[in-house]
Amino acid sequence: MRRLWRWLIPLAALPVLALLAYGFRVDPRDIPSPLVGRAAPGFALATFEGAPLTLETHRGKVVVLNFWASWCYPACYEEAPVLERNWRAYRDRGVVVLGVDIQDRREAGEKFVRDFGLTFPIAQDLSGTVSVNYGVYGVPETFFLDRQGRIRVKHKSAVTDDVFRTTVDRLLAEPGSP
Repeated sequence: MRRLWRWLIPLAALPVLALLAYGFRVDPRDIPSPLVGRAAPGFALATFEGAPLTLETHRGKVVVLNFWASWCYPACYEEAPVLERNWRAYRDRGVVVLGVDIQDRREAGEKFVRDFGLTFPIAQDLSGTVSVNYGVYGVPETFFLDRQGRIRVKHKSAVTDDVFRTTVDRLLAEPGSP
């Protein structure tokens, strides 16, 4: 009997070890967002300059909503110039890029904006409510909204020129009346 117990304890640990091994292989960010296809949650924040920033004021435009942080290196540093470049290229075509700085110190966020010369509207989500409402798991994450304000694509990791242009061009090609 004693010999049986000696083997049962290590055997009981095997399912736990198997579960842990599986958990370490799966990226929790790969879980599809239940928000895709639904109306984007509204929000009201203030930009670093103090201007109001609401999602509702951009209805009728394609919105690229980017969640980032100054400590997010290298991904946020790689995508900042991409977002600025494409904001400048597309803003006259009915596209707006909005940045939401999360889990960051204000000074660090402002320095990041200055260092990259970002000119699109950027606000800080001090309470964390906006990022929670969007189900942001980590930064960077970007949501592409159609003209009706529905989330059409959630992109995890740094946005590239190709991802930005392909997604935005597809949304611009859709019938546009809100």
